[in-house]
Amino acid sequence: MKTPAETGLVQAFETVKATLPGDVESRAQAFELFERNGLPHRRVEEFKYTDLRALMREVAPFAKVPSADEAKTALRDAKALAEINALQVPFVNGHFVRDAVDFKNLPEGVEIVPLAEALASGHDWLTRLSPVEWARQNPVYQLNSSFMADGVMIRIVGQVTTPVHLRFVTSSASAVATATRVLVLIEDGASVKLLETHESTNGVSHQPNDVVELIAGDQTNVHHVRVNAEGDQALALSTFAVKIGAEASFNSINVVAGSATSRHQVFAILNGENTKAQINGATMLKGRQHGDSTLVVEHAAPHCESRELFKTVVDNEATGVFQGKIIVPHHAQKTDGRMMSAALLLADGAAMNNKPELEIFADDVQCAHGATCGQLDEDLLFYLMARGIPKKEAESLLIQAFLGEAIEFVDNEDVREALVHTVEEWLKART
Repeated sequence: MKTPAETGLVQAFETVKATLPGDVESRAQAFELFERNGLPHRRVEEFKYTDLRALMREVAPFAKVPSADEAKTALRDAKALAEINALQVPFVNGHFVRDAVDFKNLPEGVEIVPLAEALASGHDWLTRLSPVEWARQNPVYQLNSSFMADGVMIRIVGQVTTPVHLRFVTSSASAVATATRVLVLIEDGASVKLLETHESTNGVSHQPNDVVELIAGDQTNVHHVRVNAEGDQALALSTFAVKIGAEASFNSINVVAGSATSRHQVFAILNGENTKAQINGATMLKGRQHGDSTLVVEHAAPHCESRELFKTVVDNEATGVFQGKIIVPHHAQKTDGRMMSAALLLADGAAMNNKPELEIFADDVQCAHGATCGQLDEDLLFYLMARGIPKKEAESLLIQAFLGEAIEFVDNEDVREALVHTVEEWLKART
């Protein structure tokens, strides 16, 4: 039997499918894959700890295109990484604000095409942006493919020094659902810093479902920073899928401080030899928040190295989830993959679910995973308090040091300081 939310999704798709950009048949195929199994629940292994069938009671209406004034106000009020000097690519209520981008004066090496135009014209970039197979099988990704209303395609050529900032802002006073898609093509030898922020109104049960897909060619250098600053009632779903070429360097971090319920999925394929990837996470949860970080890294080529470090701080009655898997097929010899999840529980009611996995078919590899879950070190706390530091301040220092290990990999000093400020603001709210 379908739940009210599943019934609402079926009705919504029948209503909007003919009005959305792109091939209706492709959308129908994606929705058929979703409809076959419905919203994932605890009996689905990948969603064992995040039961979307239970969490999504009803479906919010999909957001309409905002007026120019609404978009301007929403972007003015958005705060996440707003002080960073960057090329801003904004989305308000799930729709690309093209008037906010000066297409004639883009930084050298950056090209942007609105997704609706690309889908209508059959742009040749689309054939090069084949989706990651692990993502295509995912129900959250399938829902985005069914309902995606807007987005952009971005192409990076050469050494782009100006960061590209994807700003997703939901400002509607009533609950809305959004489905955006960003496709990023990074040509061989190029480098870029990609910032991604997600914000929405407090006190409103928004339902964003955003997908960013990235294809990085050979000898590329990519730094990706994502911040979840969604409103305190949002149910936020997001997917980041990336294919990385040979001899490339890829660094990514996801910082979570917002939303009532969030699930961020990362599907990464190391598709060429001698590539290094660092994928981190820093999650801060309080109240009754539920934060899920799910990660699949496939070493599809030999001689690659990956490091995954996820830090989670859980307070009050919140629940954290980390699911991580490293896959090494039989031909990916000389793989070096190491995954670590560490959780800090600040209250008796806090909970953390860790599930790191290795799936190895090669015999000449170095792979390891680990998971820890504990409280603040009483000896360190006593040491700080013995030197005159109040208990709350001492706790904050230890929490900052704990999360800082994941954040310190960010090479841009301004961005790193902004992330540290995000941690400090969360700690102030906790105090």
